Amino acid sequence: MLATGGATAGIAVSQERGAAAALDDNAIAAEINQRWLSYDWRIFRDVSTSVSEGRVMLTGKVAKAEDKAAAVKLTREVPGVRDVYDDIVVTSDGSTGDYARDAWISMQLRTDMTFDDEIRAINYNVTTVDGTVYLLGIAQNQDEIDRIIRYARNVRYVRNVVTHIVLKDDPSRHAEAQR
Repeated sequence: MLATGGATAGIAVSQERGAAAALDDNAIAAEINQRWLSYDWRIFRDVSTSVSEGRVMLTGKVAKAEDKAAAVKLTREVPGVRDVYDDIVVTSDGSTGDYARDAWISMQLRTDMTFDDEIRAINYNVTTVDGTVYLLGIAQNQDEIDRIIRYARNVRYVRNVVTHIVLKDDPSRHAEAQR
């Protein structure tokens, strides 16, 4: 357990956002999940969160528009949430084959990013839903963003790429939380 905690701390320190922001983001994600679970376990099961400096990306598939609206509303109410990127899809289709393919896409992209010396892969969250790749993170420069998008578009079965990446020198990173 200590080794895992040390590894997690090492990763947090290596990220552009720093250890304190990583801890804050973990607390935000935990609070979001708690609120969803208290409201309706299906939202907790069907929607995923990625958090970077209080910016929250919501992905997944829900059966009803009301579930999507509730997930977004509950997320916005969490202290520390600065922005919410609502990438939840309302659909009655949720086949396992799609999930396996989406996991493969995310893994392939994460691998490409990790082995590219010009990309700090540790700074990114990658999620795929129905062939659409969603990216959240902090880029060193525009070239890094372009490289990631190029990799994503070249992964087999990718239909679309949605990016919520900010540059490390973007002033919005240090703006106050929006309510």
